[in-house]
Amino acid sequence: MSTATTAPVTGGGPSSKGAAVGRGIGIGLMYGLWKPRVLGSWRVPSAGPVILAVNHAHNLDGPMLMGTAPRPVHFLIKKEAFIGPLDPFLRGIGQLKVDREVTDRTAITDALAVLRGGGVLGIFPEGTRGEGDFASLRAGLAYFAVRSGAPIVPVAVLGSTDRPGRLVKALPALRSRVDVVFGDPFQAGAPGGRRTRKALDEATERIQQRLTAHLENARRFTGR
Repeated sequence: MSTATTAPVTGGGPSSKGAAVGRGIGIGLMYGLWKPRVLGSWRVPSAGPVILAVNHAHNLDGPMLMGTAPRPVHFLIKKEAFIGPLDPFLRGIGQLKVDREVTDRTAITDALAVLRGGGVLGIFPEGTRGEGDFASLRAGLAYFAVRSGAPIVPVAVLGSTDRPGRLVKALPALRSRVDVVFGDPFQAGAPGGRRTRKALDEATERIQQRLTAHLENARRFTGR
């Protein structure tokens, strides 16, 4: 697994140092409790802004990516997760709170700040946990990709829903294998960088095709 540093995000944005701490915690927990098999992590650009677009079938998928990605990740996470002691913890490790019911301008500003600072933004493009098959994409991913010009790296997390744990049914069985497969980076926007509604719709369609193809290839390759 390659290593890389993230350029500091300034101006009150999410902490890149915090995201690095979060990655360290993720590595310890994910490799300590489960058996991740990471494939294609070398495809993630070693420097500069990048967006990781991840399928979402289980609550473990985000932490699993944080602990297996070759660079620290700032995830857009629904505001409902920021409750009690989790609120300062998630903020402290550089994660971004987003209200999915409105146009959350603070979350948009923070996400763009991550990319402007050369960091890694993690997004569940389906918006919420589901089948994890990229069947329904929200426009947010296309907006960030077109607005920032950052490449998108598709990521498939497979196996997190295969076998529930004996003691904690909400988590995969301890020491079970979870595959994390990184795809080739690609640009979502058309040449010229148009930001019209039509351009975003076309980018969303282009993204969905690439993500779906990557998921199919990842399942075929891993036997999942």
